[in-house]
Amino acid sequence: MTDPRPRPAPTGHPDRRAGSRLRRALAALGAPFLAAALLLAPAAPAAADEEPDESSTTVQWGFRPADTAQGTDRPNFAYSLPPGGSVKDAVVVTNHGDEPLALGVYAADGFLTDDGTLDLLPAGEESTALGAWITLAEPEVEIPAQESVEVPFTLSVPDDATPGDYAAGVVSSLVVVADDGVTTDRRLGSRLHLRVQGDLAPAIAVDDVRVEYDGTLNPVAPGTATVTFTLTNEGNTRVAPATSLRVAGPFGLAGTSAVAVDVPELLPGSSLERTVEVDGVWPLVRATATLTVGGEVVPLPGAVPDPQVVVTGVTASAATWAVPWVALALLLLVVVLVVLRVRARRRARTAQARAVDAAVAAALAERDAAGAPAEGGEVAQEDAVAPDGADAPDGAGATSADGSPARA
Repeated sequence: MTDPRPRPAPTGHPDRRAGSRLRRALAALGAPFLAAALLLAPAAPAAADEEPDESSTTVQWGFRPADTAQGTDRPNFAYSLPPGGSVKDAVVVTNHGDEPLALGVYAADGFLTDDGTLDLLPAGEESTALGAWITLAEPEVEIPAQESVEVPFTLSVPDDATPGDYAAGVVSSLVVVADDGVTTDRRLGSRLHLRVQGDLAPAIAVDDVRVEYDGTLNPVAPGTATVTFTLTNEGNTRVAPATSLRVAGPFGLAGTSAVAVDVPELLPGSSLERTVEVDGVWPLVRATATLTVGGEVVPLPGAVPDPQVVVTGVTASAATWAVPWVALALLLLVVVLVVLRVRARRRARTAQARAVDAAVAAALAERDAAGAPAEGGEVAQEDAVAPDGADAPDGAGATSADGSPARA
């Protein structure tokens, strides 16, 4: 497009004007190639704008317990039956989409995941307990758009079923195969709990208690104890554990309790590992973690708990070293400095005593050396002078009148 605004006359050096004209010419020649490149390049932003709405591809449906003689407005299914007993119930599947929807419907055993949530076996795995006792009227169901379908099922308890609690679920499944061959199983379901009537014996166990201590660089500050333990439901009822944890030093000194120990409901035969951090633990050389676990039997909806069925509490403990390494290092440093100071003073005193002794010895030697010639001269003089009235020996000590030695 031509710019309608008038251009100013070129000014400046002729060479500069020539260079400017050359750049404009190259730009004019390159413009068509640039336009072609833009036309041929893939339009990624446009493709992103043309992505279909997620709501148009996501299948939406609902799944809930039906309102039957067994109850209404129920969050899940719960029954209490004797061995050999049975019950009929139903689920309601609702299609919230604008197209008919075909779903598979089946029952599966329940189990606890590592984080303590209830999950169900996939369709390819065979159930061996409660999931195998449920029979659905139809293994597949087709639901018209914006409508609901009720799917009946029958729960039949075997005659030789062991008393206690069982968990399973009734599931609706949609298997989707993507263009790349990846298969996705989308599932919606409702939990189903069954208590087979008979003797109930709740029991819980604590195993593999471990404790680790992590101190701080501050020698006068507490550290953190990390306690790991495993809870196992060894009884035949569902149990809601109640757990307390305390970490203390020797003889229970400076004990600290955990603020909260979150342990979910445990199914019979299930185990769950938990790790809890306890802050404010003082490094008193040895730290002991004491774990006390009790709880209560989870009642069925509408049922009155039996006061005779209780969970017996259990206690377990573990210990670890909680050594104040920083404080010990500082103490060791102080001890080393004191020892070095004492040794330095001893060496100084020893050196001073040696110096004094050397000075005394030198003074005595000097005195002895100065006094020895004087005493010798006196003795020689005494030997040379004869006593009064005695004759001088011949040839010894005789002198002439002028003081020179006399000659014989």
